[in-house]
Amino acid sequence: MIRATLEWIWLAILAAALLLLPYSYSERSTLQAVKDSGKLVVLTFNGPTTYYEGPDGGAGFEHDLAQQFADTLGVELEIVVEDSFDNILPQIASGKAHFAASGITITDARKEIVRFSHPYQEIRQQVVFRRGNPRPRKISDLVGRDIGVVAGSSYVERLTDLKQVYPDLEWTEIPGMTPEELLIEVWEGLLENTIADSNIVAVVRQHYPEIHFGFDIQGSEPLAWAFPISNDDSLYLAANQFLQEMENSGGLAQLRDRYYGPAGRANYVDVTTFQRRIDNILPLYQETFEAAAEENEIDWRLLAAVAYQESYWDAEAVSPTGVRGIMMLTKATAKRLKIADRTDPQASIEGGARYLRTLRKKMPTRIEEPDRTWMALAAYNVGYGHLEDARILTEAQGGDPDKWLDVREHLPLLANPKWYRRTKHGYARGYEPVKYVSRIRSFFDILTRISEEQAAEEVVETPELEVPAL
Repeated sequence: MIRATLEWIWLAILAAALLLLPYSYSERSTLQAVKDSGKLVVLTFNGPTTYYEGPDGGAGFEHDLAQQFADTLGVELEIVVEDSFDNILPQIASGKAHFAASGITITDARKEIVRFSHPYQEIRQQVVFRRGNPRPRKISDLVGRDIGVVAGSSYVERLTDLKQVYPDLEWTEIPGMTPEELLIEVWEGLLENTIADSNIVAVVRQHYPEIHFGFDIQGSEPLAWAFPISNDDSLYLAANQFLQEMENSGGLAQLRDRYYGPAGRANYVDVTTFQRRIDNILPLYQETFEAAAEENEIDWRLLAAVAYQESYWDAEAVSPTGVRGIMMLTKATAKRLKIADRTDPQASIEGGARYLRTLRKKMPTRIEEPDRTWMALAAYNVGYGHLEDARILTEAQGGDPDKWLDVREHLPLLANPKWYRRTKHGYARGYEPVKYVSRIRSFFDILTRISEEQAAEEVVETPELEVPAL
């Protein structure tokens, strides 16, 4: 009897093991397959917040986040670009890629076909219009409007829900276009309204300042990576662990700041004035910026952005404190740089470039880019000594003194007696370099985008050379 009972127990254990075997095997298989192949395949689409080709290769928030995940796995990242957003989730459900990194919001309907990772960002759906047109302030204002939205998007789901309350609400679902492209159509006057995620609106609006948002059509929604529904949890769990560690370490905050930080820092007047001066004034000095930047290993567009922030590209500019010239050099700095006339634009630009290079090299070698450059810019504004004081305060309060995101939070403390009395260099208007760096980053981003567009146009417009017949 006892023996029979033991046999039944062993049979039950064996049956349970057999039931769990496929799960246990598959739990290892996808992650191991990725590592064995040396390749992580990620599905996305082109856009300012997802993936695009920058001067140094692939870029975009989603790209960089996926790249860091691939790096932790020790494999290469292979990006597959889908032409239409509404194809992404069906493609993931069919197993075309390991997961999708496309700024996808989590919705109940989507959970039916894919499973979502740990969220890494929250956004809001915003109704967008062009400045000068009537501003929509509430749902009822959208009735009778020409509204276009990305086909297959969560915007369609939201509008469908709203139509139950507002039966006259109508819209057009547009396949094959990105939210960015529809925002530009609004800017061009081809479309009255669209709906886009707040992060996308912020980035696009920086370059098309006439774009404005009327109101939030939806509360905060989480973004996440989308994985195929499967019994195999290996890669899925590894991604969740990675995202959680990125959140805990501050890596996600730094990545968000890299892509979205500059977007919220430029207002309408700043950007429109800047763009006008790009056309009228920058051509006078661009060659000088390019030459000085090349000599000092600096991106010329960054150097030009610094000059614009300093003087609005006015070679005769003078501040109340006595700094002057296009790079607004102090007497002491000009003397060290051996510049006799600070109002000489060439001498000033060359001197400013050398000074910025000196500050960047002066930073501890462990500080990586782009933090190294942002801190050098802060030092250009407030002085290297004050920057070091802020870094010391940052470390004392548990922050990372080698990360600009942390240091900028502590720079304003230099204006507070409670804190600056503890520092070596004393009081400073520490809030100024924070704004200073933010504005330069905005100007730099705009110059980069414009110069890349011009380069692309030149390639397209360059005629092919005729090859003479032999």
